[in-house]
Amino acid sequence: MKINCIIIEDEPLAMERTRSYVSKLPFLNLTATFEDALSAMELLNAGQVDLVFLDIHLGEFSGIQLLESSAFNSQFILTTAYHQYAVKGFELKVADYLLKPFTFERFVQAVSRAQENLNRSPSPVVQQPFLFVKTESRLEKVFLDEIRYIEGMGNYRRIHLPGKSIMTLQTFTELEQKIPANILCRVHKSYMVALARIDSVERDRIRIGEQYIPISETYRQAFFERINSI
Repeated sequence: MKINCIIIEDEPLAMERTRSYVSKLPFLNLTATFEDALSAMELLNAGQVDLVFLDIHLGEFSGIQLLESSAFNSQFILTTAYHQYAVKGFELKVADYLLKPFTFERFVQAVSRAQENLNRSPSPVVQQPFLFVKTESRLEKVFLDEIRYIEGMGNYRRIHLPGKSIMTLQTFTELEQKIPANILCRVHKSYMVALARIDSVERDRIRIGEQYIPISETYRQAFFERINSI
């Protein structure tokens, strides 16, 4: 089975090394290369990429921010010269973490791990119209169509519902993995919004009822691509 992959890397020598390694494995099909993460968002959101070789330091929008921005179906292999992001990478469920300069043998090991993940047959998942959220000492049922927006408040996330709100320690990444991208969209490091609840978009902010929510530069392009595809 061919594995469609892309490289996101802003260092020319590192890009060429990874491209060379990819060309040596006949089951890898390199479909595109990018020098920044934002340019790859449209392709990733379309679900057309199986495997991503992702650098971490990419200017304004890092590889870690890309992984945190949405729940992608692709496998990710981080390629970086910095070891201190390893724990964060695996928290975000990357397939492997390659420290530059990595050998071809180590590259093959990482690709094999990603290939195993891709070959696993997932159990059929039926999307429920609700999820259970950890709050205080209980799990509380939240219907997806009632969510207006989710606000980050330090270590907590506040889920705003009609007439009430729920506080949870679950991270934005955890919530994104549970809630389909066509329902909730990240627009700021501190906000996710329910697309169906948006009343208007005015320059750099979203209005939901009486609440105005900022759109940050980091998430602007992905957000507008999302609403323009509806």
